[in-house]
Amino acid sequence: MIKSRGLNHINLNVSDIQRSLRFYQAAFGLEVRFWDGRRMVFLGSPGGNDTITLCEVDTDQPIGAGGVSHFGFALAGQDQFEESVRQVERAGGRLLSRGDHAPGLPYAYFTDPDGYVIELGSS
Repeated sequence: MIKSRGLNHINLNVSDIQRSLRFYQAAFGLEVRFWDGRRMVFLGSPGGNDTITLCEVDTDQPIGAGGVSHFGFALAGQDQFEESVRQVERAGGRLLSRGDHAPGLPYAYFTDPDGYVIELGSS
């Protein structure tokens, strides 16, 4: 059996890498780890081990949800939740829905510029 240490990364096909880079930096504070050419950038949360790869593809390739329901970012605490929702909206995220998974566990779903659905929640 494989002994996994958890999800390593997610790769998102995007239509405009600079637009998507600006969104993920402004909305979630992700930092550039490194570039692979001009059409792929590796991002991560400051101090975290997560990686999101943005890959600019030609328009004949799938962009957007493409079978992925959503992926999520966990906040350190719910005291940041309301300001974080506003931050994602200011960055260009479109709020789809919000509520509570359980008492004291708020969530909000957004779309990014290419239509990927992102969940913001507190842990």
